[in-house]
Amino acid sequence: MAQKGVQLDQETFSCSICLDLLKDPVTTSCGHNYCMNCIKSHWDGEDCKNIHSCPQCRKMFRPRPVLLKNTMLAALVEELKKTGLQATPADHCYAGAEDVACDVCTGRKLKAIKSCLMCLMSYCDQHLQPHYDVPQLKKHKLVEPSKKLQENICSRHDEVMKIFCRTDQQLICYLCLMDEHKGHDTVSAAAERTERQKKLEGSRLNIQQRIQDREKDVKLLQQQAEAIDLSADKAVEDSEKIFTELIRLLEKRSSDVKQQVRSQQKSEVSRVKELQEKLEQEITELKRKDAELKKLSHTEDHNQFLHNYPSLSPLSQSTSSIHIRPLSCFEDVTAAVSEVRDKLQDVLREEWTNVSLTGTEVDVSLPQPEPKTRADFLKYSREITLDPNTAYTHLLLSEGNRKATRIRQQQSYSSHPDRFTLWPQVLSRESLTGRCYWEVERRGVGIRVAVAYKNISRAGSWYECVFGLNDKSWALCCEKNSHSFWYNNVQTLISCRVSSRIGVYLDHSAGILSFYSVSETMTLLHRVQTTFTQPLYAGLRLYYSPGGTAEFCKLK
Repeated sequence: MAQKGVQLDQETFSCSICLDLLKDPVTTSCGHNYCMNCIKSHWDGEDCKNIHSCPQCRKMFRPRPVLLKNTMLAALVEELKKTGLQATPADHCYAGAEDVACDVCTGRKLKAIKSCLMCLMSYCDQHLQPHYDVPQLKKHKLVEPSKKLQENICSRHDEVMKIFCRTDQQLICYLCLMDEHKGHDTVSAAAERTERQKKLEGSRLNIQQRIQDREKDVKLLQQQAEAIDLSADKAVEDSEKIFTELIRLLEKRSSDVKQQVRSQQKSEVSRVKELQEKLEQEITELKRKDAELKKLSHTEDHNQFLHNYPSLSPLSQSTSSIHIRPLSCFEDVTAAVSEVRDKLQDVLREEWTNVSLTGTEVDVSLPQPEPKTRADFLKYSREITLDPNTAYTHLLLSEGNRKATRIRQQQSYSSHPDRFTLWPQVLSRESLTGRCYWEVERRGVGIRVAVAYKNISRAGSWYECVFGLNDKSWALCCEKNSHSFWYNNVQTLISCRVSSRIGVYLDHSAGILSFYSVSETMTLLHRVQTTFTQPLYAGLRLYYSPGGTAEFCKLK
């Protein structure tokens, strides 16, 4: 009953606006008490001018009352504070359906702020205080409020489970240890937690690393999407400009043809009309002469006929016979234009594959596991042929351009900008993207099995051209007594034995390049993880040892 009375006092001296103990208490004429600042703020926020109401009973005041501090209430509130009592908890301090309730509170329970793993009870702020003050209780383990404390109790012995049985992978109590778990591998729950916590942290580090990797991938994809947009916009803009120029050129050629035809038409018609006029004049003259002759032929007087005959004017020279050609004088123009049209159509049909978008698909996919067995690798096998236009002049290509042989005689290759002019190297005809696998069979002293970008230098210095000595190529170097991997003039030695057959695996989008020694098993020699920015080409370099060969194997 005493506690209920105190609770009543707390509610009595609380502000109904802030739900805390009254501060500078004031009393309205309707008898309700508020903090001075609370009621002022409430009235300042009311919309009606000069009309104010009590937040509890809604009594209207006009004009706004002048409030004075209630000194008696203020003294009582100060007395309450000295006794250590607090205001009634706000509604949000009471436990709801989803909250963990204090196990000690009676009546309406407050929210628990901690649970004790020793007491197996949950406490609000007030009832938790002994765990901070009493020495014996200070040793108890406090955790965040939990509704599952009873799960820590052994269902058979009603004891707290503080032991973990590794044999059966379950929590047990000390009585279980003496009974069915006797002789099992057991540790304290805390020790098992510590060990698993380490594994958990390792898993978290792994997850966090994967998150960082995926965030980088997302950023790269975003950059790629932006690059695609920019590239597509530029391609559309450039193609529109080119087609506009092409259309203008066709329109100009059409106008030129039209002008030439009309000019020739005018000239030809003028010539025909001029000739027509001459013929018409000749016809007129002939008709006149015919009339004279007719008149003379009808003269009955012989003397008169003979007298007038010499006076007849002689005929003018007749115009040459007119040969009218078929109306085909402009058919040659039509035929020529038609021929241009046909050639243009052929060019567009044949060359349109260069403009086709089929090759612009972005190679974006989630990383796939790397193959393990040779059979797995062979699923991605590619047939590789060498490009004669890139071959050094002392390399002989054979076996359908799959085999390169180092020879003394210089080959009569034609001049080509893609040819290696100083170093015995050659690149593949095929560009390599996606997932690819190929094998090279080598014979002779030294060889480099490589991949390179197409824009690697062909006639520059040693460092610019040779596979593995620059940032445009990656190379496995196989010599008589040593083997190594080269990239950007950095050498990585390979200690294991290398067979005569080298396997190369490429996952372009994942940035993986692996070299294997292929015999009865696949032995990894070196693996590269990077980012490829261009399509790659397979490459071979044969050292200065005549007779040495390297051949891309047929795998299918």
